[in-house]
Amino acid sequence: MVVGRTTTPYISEGIELFTKRIQHFAPFEIATISDVKSTKTMTPDMQKRLEGQQILSRLSTSDHVILLDERGREYTSREFAAMVEQRALAGVKNLVFVVGGPYGFSEEVYARANGKISFSKMTFPHELIRLIFVEQLYRAHTILNNLPYHHD
Repeated sequence: MVVGRTTTPYISEGIELFTKRIQHFAPFEIATISDVKSTKTMTPDMQKRLEGQQILSRLSTSDHVILLDERGREYTSREFAAMVEQRALAGVKNLVFVVGGPYGFSEEVYARANGKISFSKMTFPHELIRLIFVEQLYRAHTILNNLPYHHD
């Protein structure tokens, strides 16, 4: 789940490519939450709260929610693959990864989350982290299926 549309063409193309590849291994879709309108008059907390309400309204109680957050745990690609596999073996039916808006997540979304991951201590544009995420999810599936995509 992502907040806001991906508008940069080359990023959209990359996301579409890896989304199709992931779907060979598991059901996968990207749900998009609309950007909050008229943010110039809002504080960051107000914007996070409105985005958070939209995120929470799209989740079901059985969803296992992982936030992509700069304060999350960092994984190697193999560790990330193992985490995805562990969730599947534990019977998680719907693993939901969430990319928030420009200011992150509301406290309510943090409270709902089952975990947080970080792809780096660096800051990335939200559109670019979407591409990095889908590539890493594809890589995780190739690792789990012993395909030659990943090299150590």
